Amino acid sequence: KNQGKMLVDATCAPADIAYPTDLSLLNDAREKLEGIIDTLHEPQRGTCRKPRTYRKKARKQYLAVAKQRNPRKKTLRKAVRQQLNHVRRNLKHIQNLVQKSSLELLSKQQYRDLLVIHELYRQQKNMFDTKSNRIDDRIVSIQQPHVRPIVRGKTSARVEFGAKISVSLVDGFSFLDVLDWNAYHEGNYLEQSIEAYFQRYGFYPEAVLVDQIYRTRENREYCKEHGIRLSGPRLGRPSKNEQKNREQKRIEYQDAVERNPIEGKFGEGKRSYGLGLIQSRLQQTSETEIALQFLVMNLEKILRDTFLSFFQIFFSFLRQITIHKLSIFYKVRVVQ
Repeated sequence: KNQGKMLVDATCAPADIAYPTDLSLLNDAREKLEGIIDTLHEPQRGTCRKPRTYRKKARKQYLAVAKQRNPRKKTLRKAVRQQLNHVRRNLKHIQNLVQKSSLELLSKQQYRDLLVIHELYRQQKNMFDTKSNRIDDRIVSIQQPHVRPIVRGKTSARVEFGAKISVSLVDGFSFLDVLDWNAYHEGNYLEQSIEAYFQRYGFYPEAVLVDQIYRTRENREYCKEHGIRLSGPRLGRPSKNEQKNREQKRIEYQDAVERNPIEGKFGEGKRSYGLGLIQSRLQQTSETEIALQFLVMNLEKILRDTFLSFFQIFFSFLRQITIHKLSIFYKVRVVQ
């Protein structure tokens, strides 16, 4: 028999990166390539001339636009073209230096940055030539190339940069069902969350409270097949029975009220547990940090429930003792 209610929703765990722009990304890539050129040229110092990188000129060109509050599109496009040319020249210099030196001179971080910058240059050159601002698997940080832009559509943050997570809430306990660095349609993972509920408890939920994006025809058919009530209005025309319609609206309103705790859980995680800013740099450590935050929230929930039950028993026992003493006191007074 189906039992319990499950609340499902998705949010974004933003990473600790600066707001990315094409100009700032290319300038950062140029500076890292200049450091790689210095490292590869070090064994050849005194025997051959160091390649020209025009770093002072490139820095001056970048600052001339970066310091402007609202640069024109034409000015910004010219600055991006200049930085693209500097990055392309530095990549050619590195290719020539590798023939004389070895990539083993580079540190692990420098070699990783070189691979990321190659892909970053390809993406930026493609977007510049096609005059577009969208591309698949767009890199928004050289230090964290796994981070992707997640379009949220909210007034406070239209686009967030981090991991998108799907969470289910049952009796105040939160479970991390899906974690992905790419933007995905959370409605496609509702079946996975319900099956995870079945594996945890041994039965399906009685009702699943979700927002509109989860109410696809596939999810409705899946829930109907397993005897699960999916929150929200039904498909088709309303019934001619007014009493039935009022009852349906009452249930929809009650479901909307009961779905509020999962939004509060997201706020609790982002304000109190660090879910609003993931400061780890590597992909695996960031995923571990997110999972640990939900673990700590569940442990805090257990502690709150434990202390609450303890104080309830303690005050109940204290109340019984007080009533017993008062009864004895009044009996003595009556006898006197």
